[in-house]
Formats: sequence, structure tokens, C-alpha cells
Amino acid sequence: MADGLAVEAERYLGHLAVERGLSENTLVAYRRDLRRYVGFLEHRDVGDPRAIDEGAIRSFVASLSASTHGPDDEPYRATSVARTLSAVRSFHRFLLREGVTDRDPAAAIPLPRLPRSLPRPLPVEDVRRLLESPDDVTPAGVRDRAILELLYGAGLRISELTGMDVDDLDLDEGSLRVLGKGGKEREVPIGSFGREAVGAYLSRGRPALATTLSRGALFLNVRGGRLSRQSCARLLGRYVRLAGIDRRVTLHTLRHSFATHLLEGGADVRVVQELLGHASVATTQIYTLVTTRHLREVYEESHPRARRRVRA
Repeated sequence: MADGLAVEAERYLGHLAVERGLSENTLVAYRRDLRRYVGFLEHRDVGDPRAIDEGAIRSFVASLSASTHGPDDEPYRATSVARTLSAVRSFHRFLLREGVTDRDPAAAIPLPRLPRSLPRPLPVEDVRRLLESPDDVTPAGVRDRAILELLYGAGLRISELTGMDVDDLDLDEGSLRVLGKGGKEREVPIGSFGREAVGAYLSRGRPALATTLSRGALFLNVRGGRLSRQSCARLLGRYVRLAGIDRRVTLHTLRHSFATHLLEGGADVRVVQELLGHASVATTQIYTLVTTRHLREVYEESHPRARRRVRA
């Protein structure tokens, strides 16, 4: 590889991990994007960070937009291109700040404008069926119900849920201590259904799954290790099918549903921001657009003067 660039890229990734406290999943994405960028420059014999100019970065973005990936040769989505360019811009700001370069060749390259896609929350009735799908007989079933209740009832990110320890729970108070993005800690309340489900898991599920390897991890797999996000995705897919929900549901869909249902129930957007652990209220406000759309749909379907009726 282009040694100078590769070394600086690894140094930047170390900075992200140690000084900014980014999650492992975020670091994996940054590493993948920067390796692609360094590899592109290597093929053009650019090994010195000071030799990179604006034209080289624009050529990289153009090549990425025109390329494909995966077994089906799918084109890169605009969101993927924007994410990669964001990593490149951030990397060059770091190089300038550290004195490796005396200018930032990425500064004049704007991020592409992306169409705003609204979250698609589940209807409350679909959530109810989903949360009631796991059985309460087997240790895994008791565990799975607790997982779904926390993902929806507390609006957790999957990384927050899988990273939780038993000591992060306070069932007497009905709250969780959550370590969110950037290592920021917050306290999140859980409702009566969540407390009951987690209490059942602690008494009837976790003891049957725990081994000497479990340590303090809250949610365990059948071998006693900490449950992974991939395992959570698989179990969610199984219960979506059992609940008869005929649409794509991801782990993050439950977080979307948590926020949307709170706002529809009258919660203040600032409160929802704190519960979600968003650094900016602007991130949370996208859910207000979802609820506004829902209100309009209900109005147009329900009010006798909302739409003209077609006369026979």
C-alpha cells in the first residue's frame, strides 16, 4: 500500500478509537472506507499525503459512484458514497490539524445532497404481536422476549443492548444505564412490561444460559457468551415471521417505532432526544415528520370534508 498514507490512516483510526471513543462498528466502517481511498491513490502512485489535491479526491468520488460491489454487482448507493466522502474529509482535517499537511484538499468538495428518507415505524398492533411472539417456557424464549421489550420499550440501539451488563439494570427503579455513541452515558426508564420481561429473564432465562465465560454480560447466547448483534437480527427475523408481519423489519425499526409512538402520544421532542441519546435535537426531529404524515393520513381518511367524494 501507499505506506505514508496507510500509516497516517491507521494513526487517524487510533485517534478515533482512543480520543473520540467511537464504537467498534463505526471504526470498522471508517477503516473500510479509508482503505478503499488509500488503495485508489496507490494505483495512481500517490503515496505522500501532501501530494493529494482536490482533483484526486474528485476522481475517487467519481470512480466510487460508477463502481459496483457484491456478488450481484450492485452500484454504490448515494448514501454509501456520501459516507465514504465524509470519512475522507474527516481524515484530511486530521492531517491538517496534526501538521502532516499544510492544506485541506477535501475542504472545497461538498457532500452530495441526499433525499430524505423517513423512518418506517411499525403500527402499535404489529409491535404488540411481535413482542408477544417469543414463548415464556424455554430460557431462549424468555431471553428473546426481554430483548424485544427493551429494544422497543427503551428505544435502545442494538450495540447498546448487546453491550449491557447485569449491573446496568435497576429494576427497582425501572431504569437502565446505557453507554451510547461516543461513550456518552444516559439513564433510560423502562415500563412495566419491560421490567416484567427482564425480571423473568434474570430469574428463569439467564441462569440456565450462564457459564464461567458469561461474566457480567446481560444477554447470553446458548454457549454462555455475550449475544451478538447478528444473533439478535436472526431472532428478530424469526419473530417477525411468527407475528405475521409482511414487511421488512430491522433491529433499528423498533427504535424508530419507540420514538414515533412517543411523539404520537404527546411526548416533547426534547424528552425523546434525551431518551434516544441524540447529540442534536435536529436528528430527533425527523420523527416529527413521520407523525405529521400520520396525522395527515388519518385526517384525510376520517374527516368528511377532507377530500371530495367522486359522484357516481
